[in-house]
Amino acid sequence: MSADQAPPASSSTPPARKRKRLWLRELAILVIALLAIQWWQSWNVPAGSAPAFEAMSADGSGGSLAAFRAAHPGQPVVVYFWADWCSICKAQQGVVEALRADAPVLTVAMQSGDAAAVAKVLRERELAWPTLVDPDGAITVSYGLRGVPAMVVIGEDGRIRSSSIGYTTELGMRLRLWWTRWAG
Repeated sequence: MSADQAPPASSSTPPARKRKRLWLRELAILVIALLAIQWWQSWNVPAGSAPAFEAMSADGSGGSLAAFRAAHPGQPVVVYFWADWCSICKAQQGVVEALRADAPVLTVAMQSGDAAAVAKVLRERELAWPTLVDPDGAITVSYGLRGVPAMVVIGEDGRIRSSSIGYTTELGMRLRLWWTRWAG
């Protein structure tokens, strides 16, 4: 073949198309893997009615899920489980703050000390979260959660509608909340 001759036309897909298909296939595999991991992490979360709990609040008063839900009638609520020693929880703080602007969020500090210790952490991090203290992790265990951060969306009927463990994006949290509102 001389230099001025074009190579024979290939019947194969152009390289840009192949790359796009390969990229989409890899993206689909990643999404499926992430969904599978999320399902595996939360398979132990109970279905149906959210387990009731009462605990000391970080401000020293008592509190409960029932009282928090009663303060937000007709709305789904988010229960966000975190710990002061959890670096991913620190990374998720901004997402929780953003979500709190539009939805009722009750936080539960798991294995982070007593009410005074949790209050100190909240002050240091400049967080005005309504927080119940779960010093031994019993509340967290009652929800079948194996780690933090974790988020549970409870519908206005008191049933668990969604749960996630690990870092969740703001969009992911908002979609879960939207789905709960939409699905009723």
